[in-house]
Amino acid sequence: MTQRGTVTVRSMDGSAATQAEGSFRLVYSEAFAEPPYDETETDVANAFRRFRSQTRKRAFRAALARTGDGEPVGMAFGYPLGPTTGWWHQLTKPVSPEMRREDGRRTFGLMELAVRGPWRRQGVARRLHEALLADAEAERVLLNVHPGSRAAKAAYRAWGYRKVGEACPWEGAELHDVMLLDLK
Repeated sequence: MTQRGTVTVRSMDGSAATQAEGSFRLVYSEAFAEPPYDETETDVANAFRRFRSQTRKRAFRAALARTGDGEPVGMAFGYPLGPTTGWWHQLTKPVSPEMRREDGRRTFGLMELAVRGPWRRQGVARRLHEALLADAEAERVLLNVHPGSRAAKAAYRAWGYRKVGEACPWEGAELHDVMLLDLK
């Protein structure tokens, strides 16, 4: 657990994240209700059906940021991509076989990272990102980012991510930028 000022960031495994699902849901639903995401209650419900499945993955990792009085302000979670991941198949233009090679350890998939409005631009997202990847054995991190989320894209670029393509991550979704961060 790390603490700076009044916000504490705690790393979690899948079991702990499951117990804190309400806090993850609060952050997610508030952050992703805003443009450009405009997620509805149905979208949130679908995301948390996936969340319950994701938390059961062996190497699932999460980070949750809270104020001193326990109010959730930010969250991040993900897990290593398995050899049969469909992530690379969603790209609009194929990448090399070497780039798409997965073995269950090589690439950490950052599924979600969000901070509630009042706590943005205070370094909370960076702290969540660092906590999530602390001691990660992966060579790299992969994520999708909505093209309309300029602040998120700028933060990822500042942290060293580079765009490697575009993908439609789920049926009916807009094209997202696929970004990669080399860790080693």
